[in-house]
Amino acid sequence: MISYLKRINPALPSLLITILVYGVLVELIGVWFVEDKLRYSTGLLIGIGLAVFLSITIATSIFDVLDVRSKKDQVKISLKAVLRYVIVAVISIAMGYFKLGNIWTWFIGVMGLKVAALLQPLIHRVFFGEELTDNNK
Repeated sequence: MISYLKRINPALPSLLITILVYGVLVELIGVWFVEDKLRYSTGLLIGIGLAVFLSITIATSIFDVLDVRSKKDQVKISLKAVLRYVIVAVISIAMGYFKLGNIWTWFIGVMGLKVAALLQPLIHRVFFGEELTDNNK
């Protein structure tokens, strides 16, 4: 599985691990300060799951962009991007309508993708002692 993820993008496995660690930290720290622990946790879990899904689909889209050969491939990549936004919108509406979790912790969970992306160079430098480049595959 890790080799498949590295083939898509060399930074993807560590990005996913960072998102998951971020989710665990937010859960462990925040759950003590809220009254509705179940909705806090389910919102965060849905948000972290969505962040993982988005990071994988964005990485595959970037991988596909490098292999664009026709107008049909361009349309396929555009449809994947629109589908990602539709999925995010549907999940947020469903969470609000069915009260599946706390919408704020969902948002914090989804932002785990942004946090992980910003921390990626630092984490790679600290744990591996080098910058992540295509030569490090």
